[in-house]
Amino acid sequence: MPEPLVFLPGMMCDGRLYGPQIKALGRDRAIHLAPICAHETVEALATEVLASAPPTFALAGLSMGGIVAMEVVRRAPARVTRLALMDTNALAETPAYAAAREPQIARVMAGSLVEVMREEMKPDYLAPGAGRQAVLDLVMDMALDMGEGVFLRQSRALQRRPDQQNVLRKLKIPTLILCGEHDRLCPVARHQFMADLIFRATLVVVPDAGHLPTLEQPEAVNAALKQWLAA
Repeated sequence: MPEPLVFLPGMMCDGRLYGPQIKALGRDRAIHLAPICAHETVEALATEVLASAPPTFALAGLSMGGIVAMEVVRRAPARVTRLALMDTNALAETPAYAAAREPQIARVMAGSLVEVMREEMKPDYLAPGAGRQAVLDLVMDMALDMGEGVFLRQSRALQRRPDQQNVLRKLKIPTLILCGEHDRLCPVARHQFMADLIFRATLVVVPDAGHLPTLEQPEAVNAALKQWLAA
């Protein structure tokens, strides 16, 4: 029986972020979705993931989910059989970015979650194309379902997140680094940097995708994940 696969969603996202992947990969293995919305630190989020995860598992995370995934591996390397990091960042939050989150936090606390999310999903968030609006609409639906409290907790966790470069240098498991070619939030160069840190990592750049290739180009992502799971 193949090892179970644990998905970690991105900020203000739920299982719908991985809908196409769950459908394509769930025929052959158990799929677990681990929410990352209950705590204000990456360390506490990783602890919760490990508490609910199978004894050993493949692990895939996108954006904030990738950040938590790296902390999971740091804490329990023997439990993770393979790792996929998608459209994410191994570096700690810079002081400038951490400070820039404060006005957003204040506005969300004042009841402006919708406006803040719309600004976050600016035109360069996703790749251009006919399907972009449908993806943006789904992202907004997920964010509104998650609510203000999750936005505040996840923002604090991102502000305080640790640098994970040493974790990547120590990896000896099959590792996929994947990103959309149009991702300006976590650009391709950052993923090349991560891949260079990891022993025999596979780097996949998804054409015609931005920050959410699991929804923008699901077939390409599914193919990359299947190869990774077979490695």
